[in-house]
Amino acid sequence: MIPNYSANKSTPRILLLGCNGQVGWELQRALAPLGEIIALDRSRGDLLNLDSLRSIVIETAPEVIVNAAAYTAVDKAEQDIFTAEKINAEAVALLAEMSEQQGALFVHYSTDYVFDGENTTPYVETDATNPLSVYGASKQRGEEAVIASGCNFLLFRTSWVFATRGANFAKTMLRLAHERESLHIVADQWGAPTSAELIADVTAHALRDVFAERAPGGLFHLAAAGEATWHSYASYIIEQATALGAQFKTTSIEPIPASNYPLPARRPTNSRLDTTKLRNTFNLTLPDWRYHVRRMLMELLGSAR
Repeated sequence: MIPNYSANKSTPRILLLGCNGQVGWELQRALAPLGEIIALDRSRGDLLNLDSLRSIVIETAPEVIVNAAAYTAVDKAEQDIFTAEKINAEAVALLAEMSEQQGALFVHYSTDYVFDGENTTPYVETDATNPLSVYGASKQRGEEAVIASGCNFLLFRTSWVFATRGANFAKTMLRLAHERESLHIVADQWGAPTSAELIADVTAHALRDVFAERAPGGLFHLAAAGEATWHSYASYIIEQATALGAQFKTTSIEPIPASNYPLPARRPTNSRLDTTKLRNTFNLTLPDWRYHVRRMLMELLGSAR
Protein backbone atom coordinates (compact mmCIF):
# COMPACT_ATOMS: atom_id res chain seq x y z
CA MET A 1 0.00 0.00 0.00
CA ILE A 2 1.47 3.36 -1.03
CA PRO A 3 1.42 5.79 1.90
CA ASN A 4 -1.30 8.43 1.74
CA TYR A 5 0.22 11.81 2.57
CA SER A 6 -2.90 13.67 3.66
CA ALA A 7 -2.91 17.23 4.95
CA ASN A 8 -2.85 16.20 8.61
CA LYS A 9 0.33 14.17 8.25
CA SER A 10 3.86 15.47 8.60
CA THR A 11 5.68 16.66 5.51
CA PRO A 12 7.10 13.61 3.71
CA ARG A 13 10.86 13.34 3.46
CA ILE A 14 12.11 12.85 -0.08
CA LEU A 15 15.64 11.48 -0.42
CA LEU A 16 17.01 12.62 -3.78
CA LEU A 17 20.20 10.94 -5.00
CA GLY A 18 22.21 12.37 -7.89
CA CYS A 19 20.96 15.90 -7.25
CA ASN A 20 23.61 17.60 -9.41
CA GLY A 21 23.03 15.60 -12.59
CA GLN A 22 20.87 16.76 -15.48
CA VAL A 23 17.67 15.19 -14.16
CA GLY A 24 18.56 15.51 -10.48
CA TRP A 25 19.12 19.25 -10.77
CA GLU A 26 15.66 19.76 -12.24
CA LEU A 27 14.12 17.40 -9.68
CA GLN A 28 15.28 19.65 -6.85
CA ARG A 29 13.02 22.34 -8.28
CA ALA A 30 10.10 20.14 -9.31
CA LEU A 31 9.87 18.11 -6.10
CA ALA A 32 10.30 21.02 -3.68
CA PRO A 33 6.54 21.66 -3.28
CA LEU A 34 5.90 18.00 -2.39
CA GLY A 35 7.91 17.68 0.81
CA GLU A 36 11.22 18.03 2.58
CA ILE A 37 13.98 17.38 0.06
CA ILE A 38 17.17 15.71 1.26
CA ALA A 39 19.32 16.24 -1.83
CA LEU A 40 22.61 14.36 -2.05
CA ASP A 41 25.26 14.53 -4.73
CA ARG A 42 27.90 11.91 -5.50
CA SER A 43 30.17 13.06 -2.67
CA ARG A 44 27.47 12.46 -0.05
CA GLY A 45 25.45 9.70 -1.72
CA ASP A 46 27.97 7.50 -3.53
CA LEU A 47 26.23 4.59 -5.24
CA LEU A 48 29.54 2.71 -5.33
CA ASN A 49 29.52 2.50 -1.52
CA LEU A 50 26.61 0.21 -0.73
CA ASP A 51 27.23 0.18 3.03
CA SER A 52 27.14 3.96 3.14
CA LEU A 53 24.04 4.00 0.94
CA ARG A 54 22.24 1.65 3.30
CA SER A 55 23.18 3.83 6.28
CA ILE A 56 21.91 6.97 4.53
CA VAL A 57 18.49 5.42 3.95
CA ILE A 58 18.27 4.20 7.54
CA GLU A 59 19.35 7.53 9.00
CA THR A 60 17.13 9.73 6.83
CA ALA A 61 14.10 7.37 6.96
CA PRO A 62 12.51 8.88 3.85
CA GLU A 63 8.95 8.27 2.71
CA VAL A 64 10.16 8.61 -0.89
CA ILE A 65 13.52 7.70 -2.44
CA VAL A 66 14.21 9.26 -5.84
CA ASN A 67 17.28 7.89 -7.59
CA ALA A 68 18.48 10.25 -10.31
CA ALA A 69 22.05 8.95 -10.08
CA ALA A 70 23.34 6.63 -12.79
CA TYR A 71 26.38 5.55 -14.74
CA THR A 72 25.64 7.05 -18.17
CA ALA A 73 28.99 6.88 -20.01
CA VAL A 74 27.60 4.50 -22.62
CA ASP A 75 30.83 3.84 -24.55
CA LYS A 76 33.11 3.84 -21.51
CA ALA A 77 30.90 1.20 -19.91
CA GLU A 78 32.02 -1.34 -22.51
CA GLN A 79 35.34 -1.48 -20.64
CA ASP A 80 34.23 -0.30 -17.20
CA ILE A 81 31.72 -3.09 -16.65
CA PHE A 82 32.25 -3.26 -12.88
CA THR A 83 31.32 0.37 -12.24
CA ALA A 84 28.33 0.36 -14.58
CA GLU A 85 26.97 -2.78 -12.93
CA LYS A 86 27.62 -1.51 -9.42
CA ILE A 87 25.83 1.81 -9.94
CA ASN A 88 23.07 0.86 -12.38
CA ALA A 89 22.16 -2.55 -10.97
CA GLU A 90 23.57 -3.38 -7.52
CA ALA A 91 22.96 0.02 -5.92
CA VAL A 92 19.50 0.15 -7.47
CA ALA A 93 18.71 -3.30 -6.08
CA LEU A 94 19.78 -2.13 -2.61
CA LEU A 95 17.66 1.02 -2.81
CA ALA A 96 14.63 -0.98 -3.92
CA GLU A 97 15.19 -3.48 -1.11
CA MET A 98 15.48 -0.68 1.45
CA SER A 99 12.35 0.96 0.05
CA GLU A 100 10.42 -2.25 0.50
CA GLN A 101 11.72 -2.73 4.04
CA GLN A 102 10.90 0.83 5.12
CA GLY A 103 7.63 1.20 3.23
CA ALA A 104 9.00 3.99 1.05
CA LEU A 105 8.02 4.75 -2.52
CA PHE A 106 10.98 4.27 -4.88
CA VAL A 107 11.36 6.43 -8.00
CA HIS A 108 13.96 5.33 -10.54
CA TYR A 109 14.90 6.10 -14.15
CA SER A 110 15.86 3.71 -16.94
CA THR A 111 16.53 4.01 -20.64
CA ASP A 112 15.48 3.19 -24.19
CA TYR A 113 18.81 1.33 -24.43
CA VAL A 114 17.23 -1.71 -22.75
CA PHE A 115 15.75 -2.43 -26.21
CA ASP A 116 17.58 -3.67 -29.29
CA GLY A 117 15.82 -1.26 -31.66
CA GLU A 118 14.52 -3.96 -33.99
CA ASN A 119 10.86 -2.97 -33.56
CA THR A 120 9.36 -0.99 -36.41
CA THR A 121 6.93 0.79 -34.05
CA PRO A 122 7.47 2.64 -30.76
CA TYR A 123 8.16 0.37 -27.81
CA VAL A 124 5.50 -0.23 -25.16
CA GLU A 125 6.27 -1.16 -21.56
CA THR A 126 5.51 -4.86 -22.08
CA ASP A 127 7.83 -5.33 -25.07
CA ALA A 128 10.72 -7.72 -24.50
CA THR A 129 14.03 -6.10 -23.61
CA ASN A 130 17.26 -7.06 -25.35
CA PRO A 131 20.03 -4.54 -24.68
CA LEU A 132 22.91 -4.22 -27.14
CA SER A 133 25.44 -2.67 -24.75
CA VAL A 134 26.92 -3.06 -21.28
CA TYR A 135 25.18 0.16 -20.28
CA GLY A 136 21.81 -1.09 -21.51
CA ALA A 137 22.28 -4.45 -19.80
CA SER A 138 23.18 -2.80 -16.49
CA LYS A 139 20.07 -0.62 -16.66
CA GLN A 140 17.95 -3.66 -17.50
CA ARG A 141 19.22 -5.47 -14.40
CA GLY A 142 18.38 -2.40 -12.36
CA GLU A 143 14.83 -2.49 -13.69
CA GLU A 144 14.50 -6.18 -12.89
CA ALA A 145 15.74 -5.61 -9.34
CA VAL A 146 13.18 -2.86 -8.72
CA ILE A 147 10.30 -4.98 -9.98
CA ALA A 148 11.45 -8.09 -8.09
CA SER A 149 11.92 -6.24 -4.79
CA GLY A 150 8.22 -5.94 -4.05
CA CYS A 151 8.54 -2.23 -3.23
CA ASN A 152 6.10 0.43 -4.37
CA PHE A 153 7.77 2.10 -7.31
CA LEU A 154 7.60 4.53 -10.18
CA LEU A 155 10.03 3.41 -12.87
CA PHE A 156 10.43 5.72 -15.86
CA ARG A 157 12.18 4.73 -19.08
CA THR A 158 13.28 7.79 -20.99
CA SER A 159 15.44 8.66 -24.00
CA TRP A 160 17.96 11.12 -25.47
CA VAL A 161 18.08 13.32 -22.36
CA PHE A 162 19.25 16.92 -22.65
CA ALA A 163 19.43 19.98 -20.40
CA THR A 164 21.19 23.29 -20.09
CA ARG A 165 23.28 21.67 -17.35
CA GLY A 166 25.84 18.93 -17.96
CA ALA A 167 27.11 17.27 -21.12
CA ASN A 168 24.72 16.08 -23.82
CA PHE A 169 24.30 15.80 -27.59
CA ALA A 170 22.68 19.22 -28.01
CA LYS A 171 25.50 21.08 -26.31
CA THR A 172 28.07 19.02 -28.21
CA MET A 173 26.47 20.09 -31.51
CA LEU A 174 26.66 23.75 -30.52
CA ARG A 175 30.34 23.37 -29.67
CA LEU A 176 31.20 21.47 -32.86
CA ALA A 177 29.31 23.97 -35.02
CA HIS A 178 31.68 26.66 -33.76
CA GLU A 179 34.71 24.51 -34.60
CA ARG A 180 33.94 22.76 -37.90
CA GLU A 181 32.76 23.80 -41.35
CA SER A 182 30.83 20.58 -41.86
CA LEU A 183 29.14 18.13 -39.51
CA HIS A 184 28.38 14.50 -40.35
CA ILE A 185 25.54 13.18 -38.19
CA VAL A 186 23.86 9.76 -38.01
CA ALA A 187 20.52 9.77 -39.80
CA ASP A 188 19.28 6.18 -39.41
CA GLN A 189 18.65 6.04 -35.65
CA TRP A 190 15.31 7.31 -34.35
CA GLY A 191 14.19 8.59 -30.97
CA ALA A 192 12.70 11.51 -29.09
CA PRO A 193 14.98 14.12 -27.50
CA THR A 194 13.62 14.53 -23.97
CA SER A 195 14.48 17.35 -21.61
CA ALA A 196 15.45 16.87 -17.98
CA GLU A 197 12.96 19.63 -17.20
CA LEU A 198 10.10 17.58 -18.67
CA ILE A 199 11.25 14.42 -16.88
CA ALA A 200 11.32 16.24 -13.54
CA ASP A 201 7.92 17.88 -14.05
CA VAL A 202 6.27 14.61 -15.05
CA THR A 203 7.86 12.89 -12.05
CA ALA A 204 6.40 15.50 -9.70
CA HIS A 205 2.99 15.24 -11.34
CA ALA A 206 2.99 11.44 -11.04
CA LEU A 207 4.08 11.60 -7.40
CA ARG A 208 1.23 13.97 -6.60
CA ASP A 209 -1.27 11.52 -8.08
CA VAL A 210 0.28 8.62 -6.20
CA PHE A 211 0.22 10.57 -2.93
CA ALA A 212 -3.48 11.23 -3.43
CA GLU A 213 -4.05 7.58 -4.45
CA ARG A 214 -5.47 8.74 -7.79
CA ALA A 215 -3.09 6.54 -9.75
CA PRO A 216 -0.95 3.43 -9.28
CA GLY A 217 2.80 3.16 -9.55
CA GLY A 218 4.58 0.91 -12.02
CA LEU A 219 6.72 1.05 -15.15
CA PHE A 220 6.12 3.91 -17.59
CA HIS A 221 7.70 5.25 -20.76
CA LEU A 222 8.49 8.96 -20.42
CA ALA A 223 9.63 10.78 -23.55
CA ALA A 224 8.71 13.91 -25.43
CA ALA A 225 6.19 13.69 -28.26
CA GLY A 226 7.35 13.41 -31.84
CA GLU A 227 10.45 11.77 -33.21
CA ALA A 228 13.78 12.68 -34.74
CA THR A 229 17.01 11.23 -36.02
CA TRP A 230 20.29 12.48 -34.63
CA HIS A 231 20.71 14.33 -37.93
CA SER A 232 17.33 16.07 -37.83
CA TYR A 233 17.88 16.85 -34.15
CA ALA A 234 21.27 18.43 -34.85
CA SER A 235 19.86 20.36 -37.81
CA TYR A 236 17.06 21.78 -35.67
CA ILE A 237 19.49 22.81 -32.92
CA ILE A 238 21.71 24.75 -35.32
CA GLU A 239 18.74 26.25 -37.18
CA GLN A 240 17.11 27.52 -34.00
CA ALA A 241 20.36 28.71 -32.47
CA THR A 242 21.10 30.67 -35.65
CA ALA A 243 17.64 32.24 -35.49
CA LEU A 244 18.45 33.32 -31.95
CA GLY A 245 21.56 35.13 -33.16
CA ALA A 246 24.29 32.51 -32.79
CA GLN A 247 26.98 32.45 -35.46
CA PHE A 248 28.67 29.20 -36.47
CA LYS A 249 31.53 28.03 -38.63
CA THR A 250 29.43 25.09 -39.85
CA THR A 251 27.78 25.59 -43.23
CA SER A 252 26.50 22.05 -43.83
CA ILE A 253 25.16 19.16 -41.74
CA GLU A 254 25.46 15.94 -43.71
CA PRO A 255 23.43 12.76 -42.98
CA ILE A 256 25.40 9.53 -42.60
CA PRO A 257 24.51 5.94 -41.67
CA ALA A 258 25.46 4.70 -38.21
CA SER A 259 27.83 2.24 -39.88
CA ASN A 260 29.98 5.22 -40.91
CA TYR A 261 30.40 6.29 -37.29
CA PRO A 262 31.31 3.17 -35.30
CA LEU A 263 31.31 3.49 -31.51
CA PRO A 264 32.34 1.03 -28.79
CA ALA A 265 28.71 0.53 -27.69
CA ARG A 266 25.97 -0.38 -30.14
CA ARG A 267 22.88 1.83 -30.15
CA PRO A 268 19.32 0.75 -30.96
CA THR A 269 18.13 1.87 -34.39
CA ASN A 270 14.64 2.52 -33.04
CA SER A 271 14.59 4.25 -29.64
CA ARG A 272 11.01 5.49 -29.91
CA LEU A 273 8.96 4.93 -26.75
CA ASP A 274 5.17 4.70 -26.70
CA THR A 275 3.95 6.95 -23.88
CA THR A 276 0.25 6.02 -24.03
CA LYS A 277 0.26 4.32 -20.62
CA LEU A 278 1.89 7.32 -18.92
CA ARG A 279 -0.42 9.85 -20.57
CA ASN A 280 -3.58 7.89 -19.78
CA THR A 281 -2.62 7.00 -16.21
CA PHE A 282 -1.67 10.53 -15.19
CA ASN A 283 -3.87 12.50 -17.61
CA LEU A 284 -0.90 14.17 -19.27
CA THR A 285 -0.20 15.84 -22.58
CA LEU A 286 3.47 15.60 -23.51
CA PRO A 287 4.91 18.44 -25.62
CA ASP A 288 6.75 17.88 -28.87
CA TRP A 289 10.52 17.56 -28.34
CA ARG A 290 11.17 20.83 -30.16
CA TYR A 291 9.44 22.82 -27.41
CA HIS A 292 12.04 22.13 -24.74
CA VAL A 293 14.92 22.29 -27.21
CA ARG A 294 13.89 25.88 -27.97
CA ARG A 295 13.66 26.64 -24.24
CA MET A 296 17.13 25.22 -23.69
CA LEU A 297 18.62 27.22 -26.53
CA MET A 298 17.02 30.46 -25.33
CA GLU A 299 18.51 29.87 -21.89
CA LEU A 300 21.95 28.91 -23.20
CA LEU A 301 22.11 31.81 -25.64
CA GLY A 302 20.75 34.36 -23.19
CA SER A 303 17.66 35.23 -25.20
CA ALA A 304 14.39 36.28 -23.60
CA ARG A 305 12.42 35.66 -26.76
